[in-house]
Amino acid sequence: MASVVDVVMDPLGEFIGTASIDGQVVIHSLNTPESYSFDHKRPMRSVALEPNFSKRGTRSFVCGGLAGNLILYEKGWLRHKETILHNGEGPIWQVRWRGALISWANDLGIKIYDTASSSRITFIDRPTDAPRADLFKCNMHWQDDSTLLIGWADQIKVARIRARPRTTTSSNSANVPPLLVEITAVFQLDCMVAGIVSHPSSQDPLSLTSFLIIAYTPPDTSFYNEATEDREQQARKVAERPELRIISRAGEELAADALGISGFQTWGCNDYVLAEIKPDGASGGCYIVLSPQDIVIVKARDRRDHIDWLVDRQRYEEALEELEKLGDSQGGDINASEIGQKYVEHLVVEGEFMKAAHLCPKVCGQNVKRWEDWIFVFAQKGQIDAIIPYVPTENPKLDRLVYEMILAHFLGHSRESLLKTIKAWPKDIYDIPSVIVALESELDKALSSSKVASSGPDTTILMECLAELYIANRRPGKALQFFLRLRRPNVFDLIRENNLFTDVRDQALLLIEFDQELFKKQKKEKGAKGLQLDAEDATKTPGITLLVDHTHSIPITRVVQQLQVQPYFLFLYLHALFTKDPLSTVGFGDTQVRLYAEYARPRLIDFLRGSNSYNLELAYNVCQDRDLVPEMVFLLGRMGNNRQALTIIIERMGDVNRAIDFAKEQNDDDLWEDLLRYSETRPTFIRGLLENVGAGIDPIRLIRRIKNGLEIPGLKPALIKILQDFNLQLSLLDGCKAILDGDCADLAKKFHKDQTSGFFLSGKTICPICILPLQQHPQGLVLLFLCRHVVHAKCARGGDALPHQSASTVFEMRIGSGPSPSSVISGKIAFASMVRSRIRDGCPVCHRNAEGQRT
Repeated sequence: MASVVDVVMDPLGEFIGTASIDGQVVIHSLNTPESYSFDHKRPMRSVALEPNFSKRGTRSFVCGGLAGNLILYEKGWLRHKETILHNGEGPIWQVRWRGALISWANDLGIKIYDTASSSRITFIDRPTDAPRADLFKCNMHWQDDSTLLIGWADQIKVARIRARPRTTTSSNSANVPPLLVEITAVFQLDCMVAGIVSHPSSQDPLSLTSFLIIAYTPPDTSFYNEATEDREQQARKVAERPELRIISRAGEELAADALGISGFQTWGCNDYVLAEIKPDGASGGCYIVLSPQDIVIVKARDRRDHIDWLVDRQRYEEALEELEKLGDSQGGDINASEIGQKYVEHLVVEGEFMKAAHLCPKVCGQNVKRWEDWIFVFAQKGQIDAIIPYVPTENPKLDRLVYEMILAHFLGHSRESLLKTIKAWPKDIYDIPSVIVALESELDKALSSSKVASSGPDTTILMECLAELYIANRRPGKALQFFLRLRRPNVFDLIRENNLFTDVRDQALLLIEFDQELFKKQKKEKGAKGLQLDAEDATKTPGITLLVDHTHSIPITRVVQQLQVQPYFLFLYLHALFTKDPLSTVGFGDTQVRLYAEYARPRLIDFLRGSNSYNLELAYNVCQDRDLVPEMVFLLGRMGNNRQALTIIIERMGDVNRAIDFAKEQNDDDLWEDLLRYSETRPTFIRGLLENVGAGIDPIRLIRRIKNGLEIPGLKPALIKILQDFNLQLSLLDGCKAILDGDCADLAKKFHKDQTSGFFLSGKTICPICILPLQQHPQGLVLLFLCRHVVHAKCARGGDALPHQSASTVFEMRIGSGPSPSSVISGKIAFASMVRSRIRDGCPVCHRNAEGQRT
């Protein structure tokens, strides 16, 4: 098979044309069976299709080769028409067609033909001292319809085609081609040009383009000696690796990049081809480099390539920054998580754990397995503290083992962080019972180690953690003891809201201790504001009130047993119980006496008066030990030892008014006699008795016992007061008697009027006993009592035995003939007397009401 040395395609990509060294030129349609083949019998070097070949009916193309003929083919009716555009100047090395212009190169130089005018318009000489054309071919590229780029050997030329100016001076101007060519730029290079195309300098379409070339450096043959017998010197020299270079319009090299071509050591300058692929709507343009073994696609470096370059050099942070700038629309095909994964791995190897942990949320995202893997890596490195702040608890939710491992780490290294984490994390992401077991074990160790450890901050934090976990686990009863030890103000609300009264029964001492601490703190705050809280307020605190209001769930005996070690708390509790219900403290009276005597002496007398559940002798001994005289007097009076009680009042207290009140309370004449006998020699007592005489003592009896010559201060005013009191008493008695007489007379008149007046009864009036009408039968007996109650005779006790009264003797009163009125009235009285004797209980209605009041 012969080698193909040139390949062209029409702009629409529907036809492809090839030229080969066996003389064949083939044009083949990629979409239809249309195909053209021409055999020139001599090796062909180049072929070019007319612009818009697939849309033109002429199917024109031009080709040339070693025969030296440049042939234009145009399709006719039967076959293609051949036109030789040029010949006789050596092989045709390359042909290019753009618009109406055809350019070709031979051994002498470059010529341009205008198909519009069918004339050759210019000739461009081959570079001076250029090497052989068959070894270093000419490369042409139409940048646009009027600009031809020429790369030949080590030189670049830019040819500009423009319209020839019109002249009127010469008659020969009509035979001159309408176009002319100017060489606008010539650049000398340090390499051979194996291919040339235009390359945009920037994104601005108005800026000048640069040149993209394949730079080929031939092997050095300056020391080549054909006469030597040394095979190494006779061996063919190895070519250097070709490069892609960008040359500016000023001739400066802007960029260079070596090509990864296989076998480049054996390829020559003519073995490389550089072609341009125009951009379309779907993708950007690019370039193609062909070699005998490789096809290399060349694209301009963009940010994606820059990112790849940064990743290759382990500059991951810069790569991620560039990726963020690129955005999702342009960087969608770049795996950011993979770059981040490599970056995290690099940071971990370098020991930058904080930076690696900060990057994990971006790298791991919603990938649960990746999160778990990195967390375990940090744990193995002993740097789990670095990643914990970034561990997700929602979206995604990791395995429970991960969260429990973190909590276990905090338990052993940072108790404060443990508490913060338990409060912040959702409670459904780890196994709460397992964590509780671990915390309780640690708390037991702390409490059993020493008293200092049991009250230290770590122990407090452990209790707070357990309280939070028990609440989250819906076991508030277990959390109660920790809230009490931690002195949480909301513990009382917790008890009421969760009905934890049965759980409080064994925590009464802790509850009261905390309650009184809050009371003292409140008392101190109120004192700072000028307000005062008395001792009575100490029994109205939330803790005391809670125990008192729920004695059915918190037994009194159980609470009393726990409060024995704190007598003051016991006093507050029993006093609150006694205030609410005196009967609730029955059985604790003796204890209350001691507690009142110790902590609330002014309230002891009220308790002694209001309670009967204490032992009088024990209570008296308690009061005697503490010299509580008023309480001793009361107890002696309750025990019946009134004389000794009076003696204590007189001798210890010296209070005549108290003695008089005590004598009045006991209402004992012997006690009055003892008081009078004791007062005979004490003017103060005599005066006090005179000022307080009344129903209990006769003033005459007191006055007679006063000894002659005894000086009594204030005697005269006392006597005057006695006389005034008696006059006032007599006046009050007379006034009361007059009022009583008047009221009695008014009530008697009203009673008489009510008894003698009648009232209306109808046939529908019912009996209040049987709830039946009174007039059931015309001859039925009905009884009317003075209390104005009317009942059936049978409804009264004993009424069943009453005879029926005849109408003639009871109801009929005739005028004229018949019985006289007096005989009729006497019959009524006799019958009423007989009825009264047989009805034993009187009015049954009043009797029933009286029985109901007694029951």
